[in-house]
Amino acid sequence: MARALRPETGSAATTFERYGLSDEQLVTILRNMLMQRIVDNRGFQLNRQGKVPFALGSEGHEAVQAGAALAFVRGKDVFVPYYRDLGLVLGIGYPILDLLLSMFARGSDRSGGRQFPNHFGNHDLGIMNISSIISAHIPHAVGAAYAMTYRGETGRAVLVTFGEGGTSEGEWHESVNFASIHNLPIVFLCQNNEIAISVPQSQQMHVKDVAQKAIAYGIPGETFDGMDPLISYDAVNRALDRARTGGGPTLLEAKCARFLSHSTDDDDRAYRSREVVQELRKRDPITTYEAILLANRVIDEAKIESLRREILEETNDATDRAEAMPLPEPSDLYKNVYAGDYEPWQ
Repeated sequence: MARALRPETGSAATTFERYGLSDEQLVTILRNMLMQRIVDNRGFQLNRQGKVPFALGSEGHEAVQAGAALAFVRGKDVFVPYYRDLGLVLGIGYPILDLLLSMFARGSDRSGGRQFPNHFGNHDLGIMNISSIISAHIPHAVGAAYAMTYRGETGRAVLVTFGEGGTSEGEWHESVNFASIHNLPIVFLCQNNEIAISVPQSQQMHVKDVAQKAIAYGIPGETFDGMDPLISYDAVNRALDRARTGGGPTLLEAKCARFLSHSTDDDDRAYRSREVVQELRKRDPITTYEAILLANRVIDEAKIESLRREILEETNDATDRAEAMPLPEPSDLYKNVYAGDYEPWQ
């Protein structure tokens, strides 16, 4: 298991493991984490203003997603996300404007305003679209990995993500089993925030770590600190490299936290106290990572504030532009649903 990074006695350590990353890459990780937090909060703000019907939160997942995004190779790898992967798709290059167009369900959205928010999809970036059904995207990811093997491709891999609750679904077990049998180039990344909407892990499974489930399928399993972006990068990077070079699948488990409710339709006060959330926030991955970069002179306070302003301006601009866009035309209701000229109302 990788060594965890921790501030020492209230201040960041003066030495840290950078896993071969340059200062520029370390700052890129921070920028992604800050962008995720700002864009994530914007969805909740718009919902509370009555401007969008639904939003999902990923506060607390910033570190694992920023680290994983840096390990992903654009133009080669395929990413199959789940609904809480805002930071990962942003880190791969998903435009903020596209995220806002989806939230507002505008006609110029990639799906024509048809999809739930956070149903990411971008062929050019290697991001496969998903369904709302928990774990239903995992067989699709395995299918993509099988296609790579069938075609004899090397140097590519599939990264698929899910929450720990998703590992209780039959599709998850079938997918991991199939990938193991065929030695497919895929990494299964579980972002374990220990609560599937309102169900704690202890009521879902009788194992301490999701990664223990890898044993049953004869593949490597690794649990790591998902609140640390550098440890997350290292774990995902090693697993993807292994998959790309014929080493087969890996099950990774990032231990992280969910600071917000499951979604804007959920009130987490019904199943956990504010004290529990306050305790979780003491390990805010952004605050911790900023302290490490500052202590090691990778960045200064002025640059951090500049990044925050830059991202907020970009998010504000995307929000205004998306809100001003027209809604889908009613005549497009059945577009791209039925093949040919079939019109179901006739």
